[in-house]
Amino acid sequence: MKLHTMPSLKDLRGRIASVKNTRKITTAMKMVAAGKLRRAQEQAVAAQPYAEAMARMLARVAKAAAALSEMPKLLVGTGRNDVQLVVAMSADRGLAGGFNAHIAREARRQINLLLKAGHEVKIITVGRKIREALRRDYGKLIVHQLEEFSKPRLEFTTAEQLAHKILELYERGEFDVCKLIFNKFVNVLVQKPTLHQIIPFELPQGKSAGAFDNNANAGAAEIYDFEPSADQILSALLPRNVAMQIYSAMLDNAAGEHAARMTAMDNATRNAGEMVNKLTLNYNRARQAFITKELIEIISGAEAA
Repeated sequence: MKLHTMPSLKDLRGRIASVKNTRKITTAMKMVAAGKLRRAQEQAVAAQPYAEAMARMLARVAKAAAALSEMPKLLVGTGRNDVQLVVAMSADRGLAGGFNAHIAREARRQINLLLKAGHEVKIITVGRKIREALRRDYGKLIVHQLEEFSKPRLEFTTAEQLAHKILELYERGEFDVCKLIFNKFVNVLVQKPTLHQIIPFELPQGKSAGAFDNNANAGAAEIYDFEPSADQILSALLPRNVAMQIYSAMLDNAAGEHAARMTAMDNATRNAGEMVNKLTLNYNRARQAFITKELIEIISGAEAA
């Protein structure tokens, strides 16, 4: 029969020191993540008005150009939705709570829905963690991957390069619809897995679209003159809009990653503190028991003498 033995004082001291060192690391990682989160939020906030203004402008030009005999494929699509390109974004690194697991789960769900509906699926992974999560089950579907793209700062050129690759595939007729899957930054505690279609371009919905429609009904649409022509404007803006939508999603994803890591490290620091307290209590109890045992042995020896 194996008896349970209490850890020695030396073992307890070692464990306390180890947990304290871990707490120092998680505290430092929390502070680093907080600094990166602030910068990522500033980038995301700065880019958002531009992305929204571009979407509204494209919607206005697209409605004005509706009478054109030949509309750009990026706006009207190929007329099919047989082949779907899924661009899934995650972080390159872990230690961010459920951030990567949530986006991987949503990506699998969307891919399975498309496959069950009879669509052909192609995948582009942005981030090492999503590639690792999808590689085993969907490795043959991955046509391109992007990693280590945000050091030391996420640049628009990265989004432009990815957009160029996507547009190249589209021009070759290798897919009909492209959708982004990323973690949308809501607040420090909430990052929401989001599905957003970027090809073909979807007209804005909600207040912005409604406001435009009201203006159009009031006769305001006739005051717009386009120079150059509407189709030339669309041909120039639509590819840039693809890059802008990708960049916006990357910024949201980056802010969500840093927020999730900061929260995870904060929880780890708290847990480490609680563990240090518990181990310290056990150490004091063991030390007290050891001293009591020594005293009993000394007294017993004195009485025997």
